[in-house]
Amino acid sequence: MRFNFDQLVIRENTHSVKFDGRQQYFGTTDVSPLWVADMDFAVPECVTRALQERVNHPVFGYTLYPDSIYQAIIDWFQRRHQWAIERDWIVFAPGVVPSLFAAAKAFAQEGEGVIVQSPVYFPFFSAVTTNNRKLINNPLRANNGRYEIDFEHLEVCAQQGAKLLMLCTPHNPVGRVWDEAELQQLLQISRRYNLTILSDDIHCDLIYSGVKHTMLGRLALPGDKIITTIAPNKSFNIPGLGLSALIIPNAAERNAMKQQFESLHLGNYNPLSIAAFEAAYCGGDQWLAALMRYLEATRDFAADFIAREIPQIKLIKPEATYLLWLDCRDLGMSDTELRDFFIKKCQIGMNPGTVFGEGGSGFMRMNIGTRRAVIVDALQRIKIALGD
Repeated sequence: MRFNFDQLVIRENTHSVKFDGRQQYFGTTDVSPLWVADMDFAVPECVTRALQERVNHPVFGYTLYPDSIYQAIIDWFQRRHQWAIERDWIVFAPGVVPSLFAAAKAFAQEGEGVIVQSPVYFPFFSAVTTNNRKLINNPLRANNGRYEIDFEHLEVCAQQGAKLLMLCTPHNPVGRVWDEAELQQLLQISRRYNLTILSDDIHCDLIYSGVKHTMLGRLALPGDKIITTIAPNKSFNIPGLGLSALIIPNAAERNAMKQQFESLHLGNYNPLSIAAFEAAYCGGDQWLAALMRYLEATRDFAADFIAREIPQIKLIKPEATYLLWLDCRDLGMSDTELRDFFIKKCQIGMNPGTVFGEGGSGFMRMNIGTRRAVIVDALQRIKIALGD
């Protein structure tokens, strides 16, 4: 099957955060929006068809999770990640970010420590601080243009009475896919210090060729306290529908998370979200394969262009996700100057690295989940602005 990722999809005036939120975020609508982590591609036909079929029924009442959606998850992760999930392990959730907040409350008391690894997706921080938990940072370490976990420092963090580690895998924004040896080392530390690990694997299907993503939960042994967040939202461009799931083999951890959701009466979910979720995992394989070929070609073009035409900026080439982590420190600008340069001189709207915490200063995050022509144009604008 052929899929056209160069097709123009007009997203303005659809209440899109990425497009219609430009004025509020950047102070102007005159920027190419390469920020919010959704894509500009039409979703797979199987998803559209499932939504249309559900909309054809004129009643949208309270909805159960059908047996088929559990089976769709089980089949997808067995087929794609060689992970045998049991139905009882699955807990549905209203999104990955609410799950971060729920985990902070479930596994650490007020004042107790939660470890995050910056630079990282900013709700990791707010999930901890908003709930009056102690934020313990284990910064990632850049080594020859590749980020690594500082395990020695992680041991120090764990010794500070931490109860929970929030792991981003694949990592947003630096694009690392943690290898099996790294994950085993994390598990050893978690056992030594009785840590619960929440493993955010929402980008687990967006892996480039030559790289293998291993689900941390697949490596876990009985007794390990691992919570894995999964969703088709990033993979199939349906994040606005919200639904996600948690895979929690340990019954005590599972009940603790359920209790958090039940305390807010977060149970039944949108029938359209359920239809789209199941359809993506049942019929989206070919579309996803084509998407990754397209994104990889865009990533490789960007890497070559930046190295050749704008060497003042260094690309941390991602192993996964459709997000580029741009090292702009050689430009010699403050973070405010850097943001203004890209908005006013280049007319590009990106996420400043500072929002991702320690280690983000001097960086920008660029979303390449759009038509390649948009990325070509954006990089040309940067080249011209730097030349001026």
